[in-house]
Amino acid sequence: MIRLFIAVDIPEQVRLRLSLMQGGVPGARWSSLENLHLTLRFIGDVDGATANDVDGVLCGLSAHGFDLRLKGAGEFGGREGRSLWAGVAASEGLLRLVAKIESALQRMGLNAETRKFTPHVTLARLRDASLSKVQEFVAHHSLFDSGQFAVKAFGLYSSHQSSKGGVYRLENSYALD
Repeated sequence: MIRLFIAVDIPEQVRLRLSLMQGGVPGARWSSLENLHLTLRFIGDVDGATANDVDGVLCGLSAHGFDLRLKGAGEFGGREGRSLWAGVAASEGLLRLVAKIESALQRMGLNAETRKFTPHVTLARLRDASLSKVQEFVAHHSLFDSGQFAVKAFGLYSSHQSSKGGVYRLENSYALD
């Protein structure tokens, strides 16, 4: 079995800026610089044949490149905070790509994604973090703006667990028109 997800890689310059935000919240396990990405669709554990089918479907996908901007910060989990994230400014190009990917995966037989797509870049996972520190982090970084960057490709990634958290490996990259 292989655990897969589809994501947009974040340019190194933007990842460096995101890494400068990481700190000040005891109980946060910060994402490593190389693991910062924008997940388009989590697939989960699949066998090798299904992984090959996913790759084949994505190879046949046609979509246009677009500009993207990371903007603001937030948290998931409310009083029991689970993660801190950088937000994504509204992008029709991003939403069109996600819809095309979802449609293609459903046509090949994967179950539909039931969660609403909330584009974000996970900065940290939280464990026993102080609610006041989480709120301070979000308030302090609410005006974050990465500036615009071009998205010219997306990738199929595998995730492998290690003692230091997930290790992500790019399995294949798909150019956008």
